[in-house]
Amino acid sequence: MWKKLMRKKKETKQEARKELLLKQLCGDDAKLYDVLGAYLYENPLVGISKEDLDILIEDAEKSFKEEDYREARQKYMRAMDKAIFEATQKPEEKSRYIKVIQDLASKTIEVTRKVSEIAEKEGSADDASSARSLFEGSIKKYGFLSERIEDVLRIASLFYSEKLEEVGAMRRREARREERRDAVRKEEMVDKKAGERREAQREERGLLGRREKREAEIGNKEEEKKEKERREARRKEGREAEKEEEKTEGEEKENREARRKELG
Repeated sequence: MWKKLMRKKKETKQEARKELLLKQLCGDDAKLYDVLGAYLYENPLVGISKEDLDILIEDAEKSFKEEDYREARQKYMRAMDKAIFEATQKPEEKSRYIKVIQDLASKTIEVTRKVSEIAEKEGSADDASSARSLFEGSIKKYGFLSERIEDVLRIASLFYSEKLEEVGAMRRREARREERRDAVRKEEMVDKKAGERREAQREERGLLGRREKREAEIGNKEEEKKEKERREARRKEGREAEKEEEKTEGEEKENREARRKELG
């Protein structure tokens, strides 16, 4: 239950960040903001299909030919999400992607009308009215997206540039932390082996004479002293690493904020 609440809280924060950035990018263009809110992802590397765009389109076409219009609609939408993202990553192929996206928008409108007709036939009068209203709204968004494709790709490119930078910063931060954790684990293993070695030496000292015992104890104390010094050095390194991490995160955050102000 607690994990679900924390996940929900995290998702809410992510959605709030997405809305804030989109508002900055779209300015007073409320319609563009409304449409893009439905098509852009907080983390495109997670939300957008990993399948090749051509495969996604072929799969959607197959469902359409089989008259599985509900499934075809979902597949066309996934293909459109993919096409928009790829267009932002390959500006040199912008013209080609514009044609692909507009074609997908047209086909999604077509299949949405068919899904709407099916929903009207299957449901009650109230359900049919609600379905018609919902699908008409979707159709208008697809039409708007196709008509304003230049603006859509311009804002999507800025949006995804920021989001990918955030994802990259997060991954770099986690990599640095994992590197520190590995170093700590290695040092802990060294300490553990040193402890086992000292314990074995204590058992051996029970078989030694008085002089040998005294010499062994002196050597053991020296080793313990060195181990303590290593622990202190690790703690110091850890504190310095944390300060450096905070500095790096602060600089990355300031750079993102500066870019956002420029965009706004």
